[in-house]
Amino acid sequence: MSKFKKFSKVILLAFTALFIFVLAGCGNQNSGKTVKVGINPSDEEIWKVVKKNVKSEGIDLQIKTFSDYNQPNTALNQGEVDINAYQHTDFLNSWNKAHHTDLVSIGKTVIQPMALYSKKITKLSELKNGDKIAIPNDASNEARALQLLEYNGILKLDDSKTLPSTKDIKENKLNLKFTTVDAAQTARVMDDVTASIVNGNVANDAKLNPKKAVVTEKINKNSIPWINIIVAQKKDKNNKTYKKVVKAFQTKDVEKAIKKVYGGNEIPAWNAKL
Repeated sequence: MSKFKKFSKVILLAFTALFIFVLAGCGNQNSGKTVKVGINPSDEEIWKVVKKNVKSEGIDLQIKTFSDYNQPNTALNQGEVDINAYQHTDFLNSWNKAHHTDLVSIGKTVIQPMALYSKKITKLSELKNGDKIAIPNDASNEARALQLLEYNGILKLDDSKTLPSTKDIKENKLNLKFTTVDAAQTARVMDDVTASIVNGNVANDAKLNPKKAVVTEKINKNSIPWINIIVAQKKDKNNKTYKKVVKAFQTKDVEKAIKKVYGGNEIPAWNAKL
């Protein structure tokens, strides 16, 4: 073989290797993206559907579960997860204010109607003087629970307060006693109180039947602050990969999974008419 042919062969092999390398590099730009999402354990089956949906987009969705209502935002703020999905808008606003953070919503997920459950009564008229009621202890859900009672004529709140607490009760004819606990614990303390006001996902975890709730929050335009959201750090507000995850959540497949897992305890919010 001549020196020229040998040289040509070497050049050809080099260009072939370079071409394969470039192709592999291009492929890596469109695949292998990892996104970590922080959620409540009860939502895991739903997010497995989302994980399947984004796989075709080259996204590896890693699901991390948290057992309470405080850890997911801390994890997001510290970069342990890229996004989370467990809270409604008012909870996020309260969290940002209390912790001096700037986490932002990047998409709607569900509405979880809050409801009052009891092992001792079946209707509100059975409440007696001095009965104990358990409610969530975070500012937004405490306000929401108290407003549920106000809407049903059980008490009156200070109208000037956007997020009223038990200190803002103006009228409490039954002298009800309120026990505040972490939202995730409201279903577990039912034996110790007359009734407990429970978020939808917590009720589902506790196998509480929404049809047996004493009273349930009505879904209307007043529910907008309680729409659950997917949340990211402010710098990632327009992150295209995270937006693909949002789009993968807002699908018919996920809607079916929500109905299967939650029944009446959760309602898809992205196409809800409020």
